[in-house]
Amino acid sequence: MLKTAAGLMPARIMSSVKRIMKSRQVTYSELARRIGLSEASVKRIFSRATLTLGRLDEICQALEVTLGEVVRLSGEQSRDTPEPLTLEQENALAADRNLLACFYLLANGRSGRDVGAELGIDERTVRRWMVRLDALRLIELRPKLRARARAASVIAWRADGPLRRLYEKQIRQEFLQATFSQSDEGLHFLSAELSDASCKVLLRKIERMAGEFRDLAELDRTVSAKDKRSVATLLAVRPWVFSMFQALRTLPARDEPGWSR
Repeated sequence: MLKTAAGLMPARIMSSVKRIMKSRQVTYSELARRIGLSEASVKRIFSRATLTLGRLDEICQALEVTLGEVVRLSGEQSRDTPEPLTLEQENALAADRNLLACFYLLANGRSGRDVGAELGIDERTVRRWMVRLDALRLIELRPKLRARARAASVIAWRADGPLRRLYEKQIRQEFLQATFSQSDEGLHFLSAELSDASCKVLLRKIERMAGEFRDLAELDRTVSAKDKRSVATLLAVRPWVFSMFQALRTLPARDEPGWSR
C-alpha cells in the first residue's frame, strides 16, 4: 500500500513515476522546476525512495497524470507482459467483429456512447454488446453506458489463438503498405551480421520498447477520445538473409570453373 506519511514509497510506484517521466520527456531538472524544488532534492527523493503521498500527488499533477493511473501502471509492471485472453474469450471475439471492435474501443478507455458514435450504432445495440462482454469477463459493466476493461489497453492475443489466425496476415499486409513518410510515422529497416550476444541484447531492447508502448497506452486510456487516435507499432527481429543474396550464394564464383560471362 502507499504510505500516507514520510517514509519509503514502494519501489514499483517510484519505477512507474520514472517511466512516466521518460515517456513525457521530463527531466529531473524540469520536474524540479514544476514542483518548486531543487534538482538535487528531486534526485535525492528518487534515489532514496523517500516520497510522501502529498509529494507524489504534486508530482502527478506536474506530469499531468492521476495518482490512480500511476498505481494502475505499477500494477501492470508486476508482470513483464499482459495476461493473454482465454480461448473462450478469443473465440467469442473472433466470431463477431462488431463485438471485437467494441471491446477494442472500451479497452482503450472509450465509453459506450463513444463506441456508438465511432461505429455509427445505436446505444441499444452497444449496450447488448457490452452485456455480452461483461458475461465474458472482458469488461466490468458500469452505469451510464460505461465500463472498466479487465484487460490492458494493449491486448495480449494468444500466439496460437483464433484472432491471430483470422487477422494476422491481413494486418501485416495493411500495416506495411504505407510509405511511412509522414511526420507521425517512422520506419527503420536495418540488416547486419550480429553475434549471438548482440542478438540477445537486441531482443531485450525490443521487449523493453514493447513495455514502454504498453505504458503509454495505459497512461492515455483516460485521455479524451478527441485527443488521441489508433496507433500501431511493429517490432520484429530474426535471423534472416535477403533472397537476392541467398540466390547469389548458389552461383559459382567468378574465378571458379563453370563461371560464364
